[in-house]
Amino acid sequence: MTGAPVPLLAPRDGVPPVITDETALARVTAAFAAGTGPVAVDAERASGYRYGQRAYLVQLRREGAGTALIDPVACPDLSGLGEALSGVEWVLHAATQDLPCLREIGMVPSRLFDTELAGRLAGFPRVGLGAMVEGVLGYVLEKGHSAVDWSTRPLPEPWLRYAALDVELLVDLRDALEKELDRQGKLEWALQEFDAIAAAPPAEPRKDPWRRTSGMHKVRRRRQLGVVRELWQTRDRIAQRRDVSPGKVLSDAAIVEAALALPGNVHALAALNGFGHRMGRRQLEQWQAAVDRAKTLPDTALPQPGQPVTGPPPPRAWADKDPAAAARLSAARAGVSALAEQLTMPQENLISPDTVRRICWEPPKPVDTGSVESALAGFGARAWQVELVTPVLVNALSAKGAPSP
Repeated sequence: MTGAPVPLLAPRDGVPPVITDETALARVTAAFAAGTGPVAVDAERASGYRYGQRAYLVQLRREGAGTALIDPVACPDLSGLGEALSGVEWVLHAATQDLPCLREIGMVPSRLFDTELAGRLAGFPRVGLGAMVEGVLGYVLEKGHSAVDWSTRPLPEPWLRYAALDVELLVDLRDALEKELDRQGKLEWALQEFDAIAAAPPAEPRKDPWRRTSGMHKVRRRRQLGVVRELWQTRDRIAQRRDVSPGKVLSDAAIVEAALALPGNVHALAALNGFGHRMGRRQLEQWQAAVDRAKTLPDTALPQPGQPVTGPPPPRAWADKDPAAAARLSAARAGVSALAEQLTMPQENLISPDTVRRICWEPPKPVDTGSVESALAGFGARAWQVELVTPVLVNALSAKGAPSP
């Protein structure tokens, strides 16, 4: 890109009307089925405002069809549109963020191109959509509405303009990144990554999601952990019923505060940060009831500290538990870091850090090219990653490659 970036203030075809009924949706589906080339796809959620991660606006753009803005609240089943675009390459930015909410409304790509991931593999230092469009195409996108409440109805015209602009240049960005990846010899790597994202099954529900409460590291005793769990689960039920973000019902900081204090009654609870200010008596009573439930649980029903470890222990404990494994990990990390720097890409995109840890903790036997290749593939590494990383790991796992602990 040369010259000053140009502000992109409005879509070239104007802001289309929002699709809110089945007749209009059928017209859009037919138009996009008849279009040519890849289709740009984006979705807006109401994170921080509503419960869950559902889509509140879906934007698409394709050559020959123009831009469409679809209200998935009014049209909750977009499977017909998804089927019409089957076999077409979908262009998304940070695809893994949008795919879950698109899947909920029946839109699942069979092929995709992720412009954020492409930027990472190509070595761009900033991979947000605005930074990529500016750095690669020379246009400035207005990003002021990214964190608004997209469940608002009707959606204000400036928000719709912003949403339409998010897909305006996505295919152009895709084409430019494809050329850059090809120039760097990384296009095949990127295509393997995109195929893996498209083929990945939906994520399993998180086990014990209450353990992700911010500030949990302060909570050590099992009784206190039980209070966190009861308060978190109560908050989640209320948030789901009211369709609001859990943080708007009760903050994580307040949950941790109550767990540490173990208040004996509503008055003691009201004196804690996060409970007293503008909170009604009925609300206080429901939180105190959750605390009381946890306080009366038998010891056998209380949660254990920490979660069951299914993989290696935390790396900081390796030096004490297994000095040889710690040495292997140190050598592997150094090798992966050097290779990633040579390839100008983030280490985590070259190979998952978790995969490196697992192989260093329990190396395959014997340590040779074939066994390491099999281990990497078994942990889900793509063919290009296996080819590049295997020599580094063979060296790190061998006696001559590992430094003395």
